Amino acid sequence: MLYRDLNGTRVSALGMGAMRLPTAGGPGCIDELRAQEIIDCLMEGGVNYYDTAWSYHDGASERFLGRVLARYPREQWLLASKMPGHEKTPNFDARATFCRQLEKCGVDYFDFYLLHNVCENSIDAYLDENLRILDQVLEQKQAGHIRQLGFSSHARPELLRAYLERYPGCFSFVQIQLNYLDWTLQQAREKYELLTQLGLPVLVMEPVRGGKLAQLSAEQMAKLQARRPGWSAAEWAFRFVQQLPNVAVTLSGMSTLEQAQENLKTFSQPETLSPEELALLAEIAASLATKLPCTGCRYCCKSCPKGLDIPTLLDIYADAQYASSFSVTMPVEAMPEGRRPADCIACGACSRVCPQNIDIPAAMAHFAALLKEMPSWAEVTAQRNRLPRG
Repeated sequence: MLYRDLNGTRVSALGMGAMRLPTAGGPGCIDELRAQEIIDCLMEGGVNYYDTAWSYHDGASERFLGRVLARYPREQWLLASKMPGHEKTPNFDARATFCRQLEKCGVDYFDFYLLHNVCENSIDAYLDENLRILDQVLEQKQAGHIRQLGFSSHARPELLRAYLERYPGCFSFVQIQLNYLDWTLQQAREKYELLTQLGLPVLVMEPVRGGKLAQLSAEQMAKLQARRPGWSAAEWAFRFVQQLPNVAVTLSGMSTLEQAQENLKTFSQPETLSPEELALLAEIAASLATKLPCTGCRYCCKSCPKGLDIPTLLDIYADAQYASSFSVTMPVEAMPEGRRPADCIACGACSRVCPQNIDIPAAMAHFAALLKEMPSWAEVTAQRNRLPRG
């Protein structure tokens, strides 16, 4: 197993994400025998970083993970969980939630603790002076119940920078979605470079995009196999992340023993991707998600009578065309009413000044139609808040 230094703590380069444990029914019905087999395999293979959260498996993940890890000496594993401020639960009590998480996991402290998904759609909760989420988490850190504090985020780079500048010195790492597709599609490169510039280690979630990058077409796989005959599509995705020097831990939501065994092999020794191989991954990424040729000149914004942030919307639109995801709906819902894709009046003023000749009204109309088919973040969190979190 490869290991990295995370602010003085020796962490395995591969981490177990307990969001996609095998189930025997609904999301909250973890198949405990199969899940335990996976964790035992990972522990034997040297994985020491285990990540869970309040909402995973309808609240069952924390309790299960804590119980299984307790079978091993405490110094052999590192546990991470997250404060669910992003869910905007009515009358949210950060201190009570944290204490409940310690109890569920059966621990006195978390090695790593994160504010969950600091983004455009949750930033108001994390900045709310009445909720005092960060203040109360910092109190728990001061009391010794948190060893290292960070946050996870699907935010755009601008919000990421603003939040870190607002609270300098509070966080020692940041977890972001990063893979060779989102390197450009979700501006992961800009986020990675920002965090590296600020001296903050990066933890990676969704390295294979929820499994989508492990299921490439036969044509795409033929190109990859010609370069590295023994590598699976998933290994290519992991190797892309692995070669980034500021990545401390790459999380994988392993749901089968076979996935765990393959990942252990991938993280047993490093492999450097050549410039030609990186270019090949960029080519495959471009074929998976077609981005309109917007250069961000913002001429369109000056002419838009509705005041739409068109370049930002076009960026998110590319993600929406690839897959339905809350990373699409969250930033759109965070935009002011009247300035969303459905508010485009198709006047054409934007297209007339676009140097790239993009049919912006058509893109906005299609984007609005796609959004209607996607569950809103408000609907997702409302459903979660109705579930028991025992």
